[in-house]
Amino acid sequence: MNLLLQTTQYNLQGQIAVTGSKSETNRLLLLKALFPNITLANTSNSDDSEVMQKALIGTDEIVDIHHAGTAMRFLTAYFAVNDGREVVMTGSSRMQERPIKILVEALGQLGVEISYEKEEGYPPIRIKGKKVTASKVTLAANVSSQYISALLLVASKLENGLELTLEGEITSIPYIKMTLALLKDLDIQTSFEGNVIKVYPKNEVVSKEMVVESDWSSASYFFSLVALADTASITLSSYKENSLQGDSELVSLYEKLGVQTTFQDNKMTLVKQENFKFETVNFELNNTPDIAQTIVVTCLGLGIGCHLTGLHTLKIKETDRLEALRIELTKLGANISVTNDSLTLVASENINHNVKIATYNDHRMAMAFAPLALKVPIIIENAEVVSKSYPDFWNDLKALDFQISEL
Repeated sequence: MNLLLQTTQYNLQGQIAVTGSKSETNRLLLLKALFPNITLANTSNSDDSEVMQKALIGTDEIVDIHHAGTAMRFLTAYFAVNDGREVVMTGSSRMQERPIKILVEALGQLGVEISYEKEEGYPPIRIKGKKVTASKVTLAANVSSQYISALLLVASKLENGLELTLEGEITSIPYIKMTLALLKDLDIQTSFEGNVIKVYPKNEVVSKEMVVESDWSSASYFFSLVALADTASITLSSYKENSLQGDSELVSLYEKLGVQTTFQDNKMTLVKQENFKFETVNFELNNTPDIAQTIVVTCLGLGIGCHLTGLHTLKIKETDRLEALRIELTKLGANISVTNDSLTLVASENINHNVKIATYNDHRMAMAFAPLALKVPIIIENAEVVSKSYPDFWNDLKALDFQISEL
């Protein structure tokens, strides 16, 4: 499904209810599988979370998680400590190109037997679950935080808990802290001192309802819309000023792009600042790499330059996001260069019209480029990919008077 996006409405006003955080939902779904007496509210309706849920309640030997990278990492750890259960974890062709070796080797330190069905280091993998008594793991600190969170989520069910030593500079600390905060909410004892994280064993937790905050990564596209509009006031729910989600850094980042944010009653309102003086921005996004695509597209639309660093994990996402951005932004007339961990956009005022944006099976490519419709008509190819994290995205844009037609 290819969609043509355009609008004549440059004064954006509206209220949007955004689906629950995919990051929080997937963590809590796994914790609910370990502790069935907890209940969940405002869970994400994303494809990834549905795949995660289906895998956790299923009994098949073959577990196919399609494009869901978080599910691949979290479920690998879950099935590894599921004593007596043997499964083969597989996914899409792109998933079979995304590395899993670091997590497999970490679980190997705990005595779990995992083998590769095809190429070493990549899915599909065969997992033979066992009762784990070992408790110490050492892991490189600059890997995807999902490897670390996967181990932490199952740690309390290990006979002797887990002592995880991270070697080097830690990447995406907010996501690790999110995981630890959710464990704390269930009264699971943890500590994070220096580069050592400990999770203590706990067999049972008290019954309680866990409410998922709405997704900040999904909110990023509305920050972009407000920045690019002539005038705008958009209210989003349900959000907390003191969020567990790393992408809540959007508030301070987009303040430098002309967006003012206020909070009241679990809602946040984004307002375009009048007479804002825009200038080139330099952002270090080591803790928030998922919003890099949104930011660089915003800067293109504003006609300003940007230099974004800390992006090394984008190479192993749904696609190589840095290369995808370089290709698609160049089509629009941008002067952009990328390295293995950074991106530089040169300020320019002209944007090509009616460009077809390829999305590379990547939900964030589709949504990040959509706000440019405030500047030029734009075509989003394979637009249905947004269902991975935000199925209602196109309908929510229509609610803001965007004209969206299928080609």
